[in-house]
Amino acid sequence: MAPDILAKQLLITISGPAGSGKSHCAAALAKHFGIPHYSAGSIFRDYATEKGLSIEALAKLAKNDPEIDRTIDSRTGELAKAGGAILEGRLVAFFSATSSPKISFYLTAPFEERVKRIAEREEIAIKEATAKTVLREGSERRRYKSIYGLNLNDLSKYDFVINTQIWDKDGIVTLLTGIVQMYLSLGIKT
Repeated sequence: MAPDILAKQLLITISGPAGSGKSHCAAALAKHFGIPHYSAGSIFRDYATEKGLSIEALAKLAKNDPEIDRTIDSRTGELAKAGGAILEGRLVAFFSATSSPKISFYLTAPFEERVKRIAEREEIAIKEATAKTVLREGSERRRYKSIYGLNLNDLSKYDFVINTQIWDKDGIVTLLTGIVQMYLSLGIKT
């Protein structure tokens, strides 16, 4: 298959914890390759709007209602089936397993670096960002284990695991772009 045709069919998933650089990289790759970018966070926000709730209210409900996560993840899976896009979110690699061709990235960084990024992005103190991140990650870990039996520490679903602290934002995007271009030029199947 020709690289330009494959690019329009390729599903790229970008996962990782908060503050790892998922959103920035996903948006940059989508622009570079001219394919749509879908975020699990945007799907969540859209669902909150449909329900007439704030994001915070829906997140609070999701702690005790597994159907909310299932709905978001089902919608993510439907987008994955179509291919030709970038999906970004914590669990997107798990809900796009049947999609082909696909390449999956897991972005991460040390906790302190992620908290620093979150504090800067949300314009809050490091102490507050730390508390919010610990609470959020603990809640997500328990929910995903309970609902799906997933261990978020199992990175075997990903083709590439990348520490985003090593390079700046542009460097990470250049790295990911290079990997995708190599995939496209070699026609590798994952």
